[in-house]
Amino acid sequence: MGGVALKVPQTITVKVGSAEFSVTRGTRVKAFLRRYLPEVEPQCLGAIVGNRIADLEAPIASSCELVPCTYSSKEGARIYRATLMMVLYEAAARRFPGAHLKVGQAIGDGYYFSMAKTPMLTSDDIAAIELEMHEMVARKEAIATLRVPASEAIEVFESEGSLSSADTVRARRRAWVRLVTMGHYVGLWFHPLLPTTEGIRTFRLQPYADGMLLLLPPVGRPDDTPEPLRNHRSLFAAFRETREWNRRVGVETVADLNRAVVKGSIGEVMRVAEALHERKITSLADQVVGLKGCRLVLVAGPSSSGKTTFVKRLRLQLLAVGVRPKELSLDNYYVDREKTPKDDQGDYDFECIEAIDLDLLNEHLAAILRGEEVLTPRYSFPKGMRDAKTVPVRLEADEVLLIEGIHGLNPRLTSSIPDAQKMRIYISALTQLCIDDHHRIFTSDSRLLRRIVRDRLFRGYSAAQTLRQWPKVRAGEEKWIFPFQDCADRMFNSTLVCEVAALKVFADRFLMEVPDDDPTFVEASRLLEFLSLFIPVFADDVPATSILREFMGGSAFDY
Repeated sequence: MGGVALKVPQTITVKVGSAEFSVTRGTRVKAFLRRYLPEVEPQCLGAIVGNRIADLEAPIASSCELVPCTYSSKEGARIYRATLMMVLYEAAARRFPGAHLKVGQAIGDGYYFSMAKTPMLTSDDIAAIELEMHEMVARKEAIATLRVPASEAIEVFESEGSLSSADTVRARRRAWVRLVTMGHYVGLWFHPLLPTTEGIRTFRLQPYADGMLLLLPPVGRPDDTPEPLRNHRSLFAAFRETREWNRRVGVETVADLNRAVVKGSIGEVMRVAEALHERKITSLADQVVGLKGCRLVLVAGPSSSGKTTFVKRLRLQLLAVGVRPKELSLDNYYVDREKTPKDDQGDYDFECIEAIDLDLLNEHLAAILRGEEVLTPRYSFPKGMRDAKTVPVRLEADEVLLIEGIHGLNPRLTSSIPDAQKMRIYISALTQLCIDDHHRIFTSDSRLLRRIVRDRLFRGYSAAQTLRQWPKVRAGEEKWIFPFQDCADRMFNSTLVCEVAALKVFADRFLMEVPDDDPTFVEASRLLEFLSLFIPVFADDVPATSILREFMGGSAFDY
């Protein structure tokens, strides 16, 4: 500007709901809340400022709208979770210097951690770490965020043996990085944190398998101590299996994945990952055949798990071993529109199990499995009722019936069929790739990216529309799918180690289309920042039979 000073107004306007406040430019979020919203401030963990997530110490730089974030909001819950994990890492570093704590998967309302130490981790060790965490919270200890040169961060991580973090910094190729520390542990900063431990209310550290679970308070209830978690054996085994798959292909972190892309070995990584998928599907087909009396295969899972492609690939493997699969669509068993239950907003709730004519479905299933011919209905969605036309279905001796739908694991769906006659398969994208040893990738983010790409390419929905719908989709999953996942006889993890890098090519553009004044801009920005960690993989490297093709196009299967 040639030495010309800009005249910037020092008073700005901050809008909260319908109220407006005049404040000094640079006022920090916490100070603003304390002065103008004293009844809300004690529960606030951060705020959305100008449609961007901000921590409590962030300065308000211009006139904007401000939305306080409490534990009842997903943004507030993320701040709480990230801060609590920071406290865990610091407590472990204080009690057991030299031990290596590594983040694992989400289980229930918590996260699994493994800890490499000598001697091995014990329940007394876990109790000691939990006690240290409580003492840190009671002391209201500060959490420092630092901006340092990338070269300095790499030196720090390498000196502490945090090689995955050092590789992550190298891969991003940024001159400066942000670190977070409480004195002993030093980590990368990816998400706003609380400035002190004062905002942490409750948590629980529970021994689990050969590690421990960090349990968070229930959604919207930060003062409620989490209940001990029951053992999700099948789910935990699926996580472990996928992590072992990642180890086999040499890609356990985002830095490993980026290295494979740069070196040109990503094609082989992807082929091995797809081969592991195929081996698992082949094994499931063999188990269907080997399960004496099994005539009904039920496939269920949350949105964008790849259920449709999985069923098509399972069908091929069943045919390969001499079993002819026949499919039955639950869509044709919806009740008439006026009989469909409504949700809390008064809209038709097509995801609730009562939207299906359970009596008719069970009557038809029992008859089909007895070998009788059944005239199955055809449902007209435009009319909101069944057509007069029916479709005859008979199951021959060498055939099995395949049903795919969100309620497949719910015992009520097939209450008339003995367990010995059915196999229930749960499918989900249970991501096991981590950013580094201390930062995991949210499983739901992988599915959300899949859905954003598919909706934009094939369903005419923008990324903003998909993001607006996603909370309702997630609420339906929490109610109708996740409570029944332990009822599954088998599990299939549809995640692929390279999928985020492959979806990035599409997702970056679609998320950039979200206007900065749209309420979903906060979430779009978070996803874009997450995608910035990945070097893209081009679609040509994805096989035509891959589950990813269900979302990005070019599949060998018809949908």
